[in-house]
This record gives sequence, structure tokens and C-alpha cells, in this order.
Amino acid sequence: MSADAIQSRRDWLLSERPASRMQARLGRAYVAWRRFSANRLAFLGLLIIIALLVVAALAGVLAPYSPTFGDLKGSRLLAPSAEHWFGTDDLGRDILSRILYGSRWTLYVVILVAIIAAPIGLLVGTVAGYAGGWTDAILMRITDIFLAFPKLILALAFVAALGPGIENAVLAIAITSWPPYARIARAETLTVRNSDYIKAVQLMGASPFRIVLRHIMPLCISSLIVRVTLDMAGIILTAAGLGFLGLGAQPPLPEWGTMIASGRRFVLDQWWVAGAPGFAILIVSLGFNLLGDGLRDALDPRSGDQ
Repeated sequence: MSADAIQSRRDWLLSERPASRMQARLGRAYVAWRRFSANRLAFLGLLIIIALLVVAALAGVLAPYSPTFGDLKGSRLLAPSAEHWFGTDDLGRDILSRILYGSRWTLYVVILVAIIAAPIGLLVGTVAGYAGGWTDAILMRITDIFLAFPKLILALAFVAALGPGIENAVLAIAITSWPPYARIARAETLTVRNSDYIKAVQLMGASPFRIVLRHIMPLCISSLIVRVTLDMAGIILTAAGLGFLGLGAQPPLPEWGTMIASGRRFVLDQWWVAGAPGFAILIVSLGFNLLGDGLRDALDPRSGDQ
């Protein structure tokens, strides 16, 4: 594509008078991408998350050994070497293979919690903000009750009631993660509830359900995406904490928190058993934090100007 064609396409995207909704949306997306890609740390975070997705998808190809079976007789607690890059654990299993397969469980937890918690918080917050009155008071007091407890402690209580397991851990984390999203959605709703275009939609006879669903919720999506991305690191750490305490994923699943728990007995002499999965958690959490910061600046230009 020639330079003139590229410049023409860029001018079309950046037009101050778009001819269609599609052109306006593509223009906003292009501006957001330019702002995001200019942030090198955010781009680094994006690369880390892309690498996590690739590793999770190709774990069966990349892993040199089985994540659940090992050579207990001849490969127990071997130090990192050319044969076992990250060493082996107390059951002779290759730690690198377990970390690669464990990335799947990390994504499993993160994606399911986001799918469950974000819509609940969005619904509660927009309904409370638009309805006001007793509806707002009741929903926000319920939200305050959840916010009054530390997330990990509340998740521990739910998992203790539901029983240990990765599915129950996901449900417990989701139950404790929605209140901040509800607060954000309510704040966004309060800022637009009395705006002119909402009044115009009301005069056209739209029902409250349609106004919330079609005209208010879409305005809250960008803020919610940023908050969910920033919360990914906390979700990973909470899941790892539950696994460390024996209430999350159960052996022999290669979940990173469970791997740290099994390696804590050897942390002084065989540091790699707990250190390797801990470093994986550190890198992925850092990636999500950098990505969230970049998305915040890209989707909300005011935050980058302050």
C-alpha cells in the first residue's frame, strides 16, 4: 500500500465529521490504539498476555514432559539443568511442563471470574444508579457489606462452605469481585442519568429497561474493561492463595498456587520448586497491571492528561 493510500486511510479515520457510525467507531478505536501503542510499558504488558495465551494454547506442544507424571526414583528434586530447565519437584515432575500447563488453569480462573463478576457488577450498578431511591439504597448497602470484608477472607469463607476445588474457587472469587464493578457502573450512571440525550430517549417512550440496557450500559463498558484488567492480577493472586491453602485446585493439577504450596517445604534447599511458579505469577500479574494502565490511558484520555 502506497504512502498516499495510507495517509488517505488515516485521514478518513481521523475525520472530524464521520459519515457513518462505523466510521466514527473505527476512528475512536484507531485513536485509542495509537494512544495505547505509544505507551511502551502497556505494549510490554500486552506482549506478556499474548505470550500467556500462546503458551496456554500450545502447552501440549511446548511442554517437554508430562505435567502429572514423573520419575520419582531418578529425577526427584533435580536442580535446573539443560534437561530440566526449571528443575523437578519432590515427585520427579518437570516444573517447566507444569508451569506451561498451569497457564491454562490461570486463564481458566481469570476468564470465568471476569465473565461472572463483571456482568453482575454492571447490572447492579446501572440499575441502582438509574432507579435511585430505595432500590439504590438497598443495592448499595448489599455492595457495602461485601466491600467490608477483605476479598481473600471472604473467598476463604465461601470456599470453606462450598468445598475445595477449582470450580468452587472460581465461584467464590467471582462472588467477592463484583462490588467494585457495581460502584464504578453506578458512578458512571449517575453522571449520565440526567443528561439531555437520556431525557430525549425517555420522551420517545423508551422503557427504563431499554434505557439501561441500550443507552447506559454501553457507556460504562470502557471503565469496566479497565477495572477488570487491573483486577486480573488480584484474581490470580487470590486463586494462588486459595491453592496455597489447599482450598483451590487440588493435586495433581498443575496450578501455580498449589505448586508453591507443595514446594514451601523445600524453599531453603531446593528454591526452584516454589520459586519458578512464584516467578510465573509475578510476570503474569505484572503483565495484566501494565496492560490495565495502558487501557486506562487509552480509553480515558483525561487520565493521561492529569
